[in-house]
Amino acid sequence: MLRILALLLCLLGGNAHAAGKILVFGDSLSAGYGIAVEQSWPALLQARLAREKFPQTVVNASISGETTAGGKSRLGALLKQHRPRLVIIALGANDGLRGLPLTQTRENLLAMVRTAKGGGARVLLVGMQLPPNYGPEYTRNFSSVFSTVATQEKTALLPFLLEPIALDDGAFQPDRLHPTAAAQPKILDHVWPALKPLLRQDKH
Repeated sequence: MLRILALLLCLLGGNAHAAGKILVFGDSLSAGYGIAVEQSWPALLQARLAREKFPQTVVNASISGETTAGGKSRLGALLKQHRPRLVIIALGANDGLRGLPLTQTRENLLAMVRTAKGGGARVLLVGMQLPPNYGPEYTRNFSSVFSTVATQEKTALLPFLLEPIALDDGAFQPDRLHPTAAAQPKILDHVWPALKPLLRQDKH
């Protein structure tokens, strides 16, 4: 009888662990700027999780215009509120577009990764690239910030969120910065292979 009870408790505990939350923590590229919220890639992620029988739920805490400094100041409260098992950090684009010091961006990303890990969450760090008009040195160093942080913190990395659509002008809204609704499934298809191994960890 005790063995059966222990097994039930183990199974219940495993299910509670598996049915955790995924916190998407980004900027306008993840907030669904210019499109319906339900068309954004984080909303589509929720549908894919259900379709592939993953029990996690998505909390999209992305805000248009967010910088890494703003994200750093908000993350702690969100972790306490939602207690996610997985945090997708997709910030940094606005730092780059504003030409902010890269040392500041790196330190803010490091702080967020460490805060998320300290709260018991796994992290997927999502990188960004800048257009060439920012100069070769700055654009190169900007891109390397994300890999540096991921290597230092031994966390999963998706180097460039917009990689599958970056060269397709038709995938962007007239501002040439924000993806269209039609491009969102392509972004999710790009995120999914980096995310799926982290989701599977909750099944064991």
